[in-house]
Amino acid sequence: MDLSAKKRLAADILKVGVSRVRLDPNEADAIADAITRASIRNLIKRGVIWAEPAKGVSRGRHRLTKDRKSKRGAGSKKGAKGARMGKKEHWVTRVRALRRRLKLLRDRGVITGKVFDELYLQIKGGQVRSLRHLNELVKEVSKS
Repeated sequence: MDLSAKKRLAADILKVGVSRVRLDPNEADAIADAITRASIRNLIKRGVIWAEPAKGVSRGRHRLTKDRKSKRGAGSKKGAKGARMGKKEHWVTRVRALRRRLKLLRDRGVITGKVFDELYLQIKGGQVRSLRHLNELVKEVSKS
């Protein structure tokens, strides 16, 4: 039994799209008999025909990307290498991290005071490139 015309009428009355209109399958005969707008309205009042609630779009993925601080990839970067973070700022950040790690190693007893002094001066002179490089230098010193 084709009830598409009834669905279209109900959608018009309920002011929703046809896909949101639901018909009670147990009342198929009553729906088929309804041919006027008034009879469709009567079925809506009885609860035989109803509109599904609107679904909407989830904001979940959007919130995730905001939390991860997205849009920082290579394609989003504008300006020269030193425009986002200047040379000096970059240097200060790196040196502070290296010195922090060096002090931690000394406090834990991984390196001696003498080794600490040597590595500290190497950091100051720009010989140590990164934390990984510092760890490699510490391993070399601890072997010998």
